[in-house]
Amino acid sequence: MPPEESDRTEYARSASRDELRALLHDASDETLLALLENPNLEESHLTALLDRLDLPAPVLTAVATEGKWMISEAVRLRVAQHPKTPKRFALAAVRQLFLFDLVRLSLLPSAPADIRRVAEEVILTRVPHLPVGEKLTLARRGPPRVAGAILAEGHRQALKLVLANAFLTESQVLKVLAKPSVPERVVVAIAQHPKWSCRDNVRAALIRNPHTPIPSVLVFLPDLTLRDLKDISRLEGLAPHLTKFIQQELARRSKGARTGKGG
Repeated sequence: MPPEESDRTEYARSASRDELRALLHDASDETLLALLENPNLEESHLTALLDRLDLPAPVLTAVATEGKWMISEAVRLRVAQHPKTPKRFALAAVRQLFLFDLVRLSLLPSAPADIRRVAEEVILTRVPHLPVGEKLTLARRGPPRVAGAILAEGHRQALKLVLANAFLTESQVLKVLAKPSVPERVVVAIAQHPKWSCRDNVRAALIRNPHTPIPSVLVFLPDLTLRDLKDISRLEGLAPHLTKFIQQELARRSKGARTGKGG
């Protein structure tokens, strides 16, 4: 049986491997810090300890500053994602994570928002240098900004995957369409995609884009609001054929309004 509270800290320093399990849930900072000094403490004990969302910051700091524990990717990930890890230690851990642990971290709701964002930024710096296989995996399940970056690259094998990515947002699609250098095949893929091509904002952006196929433009125009049509018609640098189609659609609506049959 464990000793009384007065001796509990010393007990934590020398408890056996099996006895350590019960101590992982102790409420005392002193006891938990003493656990970290116990030579019987194994990585499995430590990861279980780090899974506690109520773990005090001093304990997290002690783990983060101990080199022998931070060699472990499982420990680094838990230090990075824990909501009570002091920021400088969390950031240091993030920058040492492997690619797909960064992905996990960036999508983890319990991790601090600023840490998730840094994880996403670290992934973004690596995207241009990744082998195709890893890019395809990111296309399937990467976080929003990473999915947007993969989409903007326009890798043929990745396009279908990234447009089906549940984390890809309309905001990221619109940012890609607004890039002057976006490859034509990306614009065509978005224009033909059943999820994205039916959204009003995406349609408006596609109509503005010179790479959008004419048949798609003709499908989209009747569904745009009159205000969007007029706004697009005033843009500088529109392709002549696009200006022509927009004017025809505006004329059709004007005629319909006069006859009471406008769409």
